[in-house]
Amino acid sequence: MVASSANKEQIFIGIDGGGTKCRATVFSSQNGVLGTGLGGPANPLHGLDRTLESIMVSTQLAIQDAGLNLDKVNDVVAGLGLAGVNLPGLYQQIQDWHHPFKKMFLTTDLHTACIGAHEGQDGAVIITGTGSCGFSFVNGQSTILGGHGFAQGDKGSGAWLGLEAVKSALLSLDGLGPKTSLADILLAHFKVTDAMGIAEAMAGKPSSSYAQLARPVLEEAKKGDEVALAIVKDGARYISDLANKLLQNNPPRLSMIGGLAEPLQEWLDKDVVANVKPAMQPPEMGAVYFAQNSIKG
Repeated sequence: MVASSANKEQIFIGIDGGGTKCRATVFSSQNGVLGTGLGGPANPLHGLDRTLESIMVSTQLAIQDAGLNLDKVNDVVAGLGLAGVNLPGLYQQIQDWHHPFKKMFLTTDLHTACIGAHEGQDGAVIITGTGSCGFSFVNGQSTILGGHGFAQGDKGSGAWLGLEAVKSALLSLDGLGPKTSLADILLAHFKVTDAMGIAEAMAGKPSSSYAQLARPVLEEAKKGDEVALAIVKDGARYISDLANKLLQNNPPRLSMIGGLAEPLQEWLDKDVVANVKPAMQPPEMGAVYFAQNSIKG
């Protein structure tokens, strides 16, 4: 493993931040994982202050879980893998943060997910959670596909499924689109009686709120609702295309990560599913490995 080569005296923290939650893991090469913590959304595309708050909440909880004093944060080397920082402006905002760590190394959540999934070796990864995107690292060359953010991208993700469900339900309730069971489900979910009630409930909501509606779409698709079925098949087709594009780079391994990775697989191309291998380590451990390699460099 990559971790074994690090300075045994140094404690690292790996942070994986996405549109729904932020996970942190405190790690030492001598004793392994010391503690973990969970914070809220950490995609700077949807708010820098909220992202920094979530990073610190997960960090503090992980340090406490490790049985360390909170002032130990000044001694740890942090690796951050965050959604959204593939956009240069957001990357710079995080880099400019006056962080409390001894040192901080920043990259995308895709990069750290790939490092973790393949324990530092070459490979490819697709994230299908609140958002969606693909990444491969083969022979020193990295490729990023998607990751354009909600709502202009993230097709096949939880947020995208939820958005499509809301749009379809509103059309159905207005009599301008096909009937769908999603309409009744959303009315019940928001405890409202008409399309305007759904629209008001979702007005200004972030991607994480739309992602909460993804599971009902998958459930109704399984039950045969034609609208839900069309949404899920469209999203799965995109994820399959994403996988096939990444596989053209001949990665030794391909993994899928995120809350929808497992439920989406039954809708993907069989050839894609046959190539998917379990992630060897979670993204936050990929962030630890990234920090270890960065501090050596």
